[in-house]
Amino acid sequence: MSTEHTNEETMPDFAKVGQPVPEFVMESYDPTEGGFCEVDLGALRRDGKWVVLFFYPADFTFVCPTELADLAAKHEVLKKEGAEVISVSTDTKFTHLAWKTDERLLADVRFKMAADPTGEVSRFFDVWDFDTGLALRGTFVINPEGMLVSSEVNYYNVGRNADELVRKMEANTYLKDHPAEACPAKWTPGEKTLTPSEKMVGNVYEALND
Repeated sequence: MSTEHTNEETMPDFAKVGQPVPEFVMESYDPTEGGFCEVDLGALRRDGKWVVLFFYPADFTFVCPTELADLAAKHEVLKKEGAEVISVSTDTKFTHLAWKTDERLLADVRFKMAADPTGEVSRFFDVWDFDTGLALRGTFVINPEGMLVSSEVNYYNVGRNADELVRKMEANTYLKDHPAEACPAKWTPGEKTLTPSEKMVGNVYEALND
């Protein structure tokens, strides 16, 4: 993981919701192109992309392919929201290639599969398990300005639901264009939003632009 940022003093030791995420690069396997590449968070930011980082424990396991298959089923919807979806584990890019080729549940996976063999990125997002050297099931959404806006971490034995990830992405992209509003529980596009008090809106606006 290589990072680039202009103000090291303001960077957190771990990723925190509401805080900027440093720019970094990871080696990856790209199933769409059928070859190896790099995931460059800085380049994605400059392209105005939202980023979904989807950490999972390991290739060639049991729950993980069901999660990636579920995510693959929602990949196009997430892309329409402007998101670049990237799965991440501590396996190498070569293991990703072998697993993608071998595992039938991954047949529809088209998003990049990033490699974090040193665990540096996993440690920054606080999903690193020091006892196993694996990453827990973490999902993180980063907005086009580089701020972490959503964080979810599950233990090994609980798989995630990509439908909820889609809902959170839809809410976040809506609120980016409507910063004076807020989305209540279970909000989906087209439903009524909430309008906080002017004081609350001012505080949130200042926090987002601090």
